[in-house]
Amino acid sequence: MQPLGTNMRKKAGLAAAAMLLMHGLFLPPLAAQQGPTETRFWNSARAYNGYTLFAARGKSYLIDMQGYLVHTWSTIGTNPRLLDSGNLLDAATDDPSGFKGFKEVDWKGAVVWQYSEGRSTYAPHHDFVRIYNTKLQAYTTMYIANKSLTHDQAIAAGCDPATGPYTGAQMDAVVEVDLKGNIVWEWWFFDHVVQDIDKSKANYVGSGKTIADYPGKINLNIPGRPVKSDWLHCNSMDYNQELGQVVLNSVQGEFYVVDHRNTFVAGSPQESIALAAGAAGDFLYRFGDPARYSQGDPPSILEDWTESTAGHKQIGGSHDIHWIRPGLPGAGHFMVFNNGQYLSERTPQSYIFEIDGYRNSQGVTTARYVNPPEAGYTLVQPASDTRKTAKKISNQIVWSYASRSSQGFFSHIGASAQRLPNGNTLICSDTEGHLFEVTAGGELVWEYICPVTSKGTVTLFVDSIPMTSSVFRAYRYGADHPALSGRTLTPGSTITGQKP
Repeated sequence: MQPLGTNMRKKAGLAAAAMLLMHGLFLPPLAAQQGPTETRFWNSARAYNGYTLFAARGKSYLIDMQGYLVHTWSTIGTNPRLLDSGNLLDAATDDPSGFKGFKEVDWKGAVVWQYSEGRSTYAPHHDFVRIYNTKLQAYTTMYIANKSLTHDQAIAAGCDPATGPYTGAQMDAVVEVDLKGNIVWEWWFFDHVVQDIDKSKANYVGSGKTIADYPGKINLNIPGRPVKSDWLHCNSMDYNQELGQVVLNSVQGEFYVVDHRNTFVAGSPQESIALAAGAAGDFLYRFGDPARYSQGDPPSILEDWTESTAGHKQIGGSHDIHWIRPGLPGAGHFMVFNNGQYLSERTPQSYIFEIDGYRNSQGVTTARYVNPPEAGYTLVQPASDTRKTAKKISNQIVWSYASRSSQGFFSHIGASAQRLPNGNTLICSDTEGHLFEVTAGGELVWEYICPVTSKGTVTLFVDSIPMTSSVFRAYRYGADHPALSGRTLTPGSTITGQKP
């Protein structure tokens, strides 16, 4: 076990913090008024040792386990990721909520590919993924974009006139472009809506049926949430190369799986888009809030106004949905950062969930997706001193992480989690720039605080408003990762200028 950053602590006058670090007991930033930045703790025997990539205020950083820089890029996005080639792919601007396109730069920072969305009715935002399209035998890029619809389109589709007008309405789409910038596939929520308001419309639930009969479609008239600008606010996505499927997460508390491979026709974007718009493009699976399709209870405030329940809702404010990669512990399962917003919990907290979408009510992993309500729930009673009420946890959640202290780990926005080859999980808590690694049993084995803040680079992080040291996501790469093959990774100084 290696306490780190002695020089930094001396410079900051943090003798007490040094003692805590010696014993691996330093508290996360939410449980303390101030503390040192950069690497605070590293158990070299139990951590997955490698290099961590993140971005902060106009630069992407690749650091070693001790926090020493091994490479930087002057990019302006907030969500960089290394491709196997060693190139860096990121958004072209620094606001995750909206950007025009993407840039791919080489190891030296030279732009080798870029794409800009030129259609005025599409607004790219938040997330994207580079995939290998087996039908094209070529790499493509998928991204989330809000696509505009008019008031007349909304009414024609069955939006309730009483909750209009629908001026400025948008629904998220997934767009796929090839490396020449050609659109080769597209999927849009608006093509997969159902409603129970207007019997004259083709997407009406039908006689004797309800919204509950259509888990593969989204209710166009979600109670209390009429269609509007950025209606679902999808903030993350991933692609499963083996299954040929896309998963898309809404911050409101659901994620959705749709078929790409069987709705894609090589050489015919028009036919591909048409297939994706039809029944073949309906949800294959959805998780998070079954009340949205009338198969569960919504969150609610109880009668005395001091108690509340999350109902059957499992996630809220969630980010970074993805499949755990092949060869890793939990491969094929979903992992999502459950920020813990919009759950009506009396004491909110963030969680990492690992979800087996194939698990049934007997705890058996089947060969197909199982609708979460069919898998059932377990009533979990938190420790009394947490001041939390019992809640129903989906039986498809097979692993989770939360700090023992409700205040020890919480990010109300952004954030990410990554399963590592040794079974550990790397977590990025966006609002405090807090990066840390835990074992499967929840033991802390590495911790880092981003020193890049809105007030400059600091060695001591003091009590600040959220997002002062924001880090949207972080990724860990092993020394044997293809992106790092043949690269010079000599440690330099830390971000704050401390030498080895």
